[in-house]
Amino acid sequence: MACAMLIVVLLATASSVVLASDPSPLQDFCVADKASPVLVNGFVCKNPMDVNAEDFFFSGLNKPGNTNNRLGSNVTAVDVNKIAGLNTLGISLARIDFAPYGLNPPHIHPRATEVLTVIEGTLHVGFVTSNPQNRLIFKVLNAGDVFVFPKGLIHFQFNRGHKNAVAIAGLSSQNPGVITVSNAVFGSNPKIDESILAKAFQVDKKVINYLQSQFWMDNNN
Repeated sequence: MACAMLIVVLLATASSVVLASDPSPLQDFCVADKASPVLVNGFVCKNPMDVNAEDFFFSGLNKPGNTNNRLGSNVTAVDVNKIAGLNTLGISLARIDFAPYGLNPPHIHPRATEVLTVIEGTLHVGFVTSNPQNRLIFKVLNAGDVFVFPKGLIHFQFNRGHKNAVAIAGLSSQNPGVITVSNAVFGSNPKIDESILAKAFQVDKKVINYLQSQFWMDNNN
């Protein structure tokens, strides 16, 4: 009995690993039907006879994003919400623009690995491994350099140069998602209790109150 239970557990574990990614296509394509009221993991398919070239097309990635903000960066995502034909294909991309000393702050893509290519400028990039090591792995990239950020790990990009920088990122999900660490912790809605954060970060509650008020204003403007 114990042996049979062990086999079941192993099979269930193996199945969960196999299924822990975007669903694979079972036909040539499955263009997202965003008007459908049916809720599935992703989007239901549009009738193939109604599909045309526009379902696989996006224009404008050549245009710089607006970096006139506190962080000095802008991300132009091209995912299934922009190209319906990406549905079930398990891939998307983004253009990231940086003003001088601009930052794409520490964040997580819960559903994707990221491959970053620097097009112009110089970027200081890195990611942090999981507990207990929390090891920072970082590198300075120049135009033409490529760097990989493993799925689910906190990572960042910083323009350490005096000129603008541009990068293109490929992601292993049609909808990779993004969790900006500081926004999630200090700008959540409703707010996380200040006592919890004060203990977690080992700082005074006044510090937490200040940070929450700043992120709350930014997220609600």
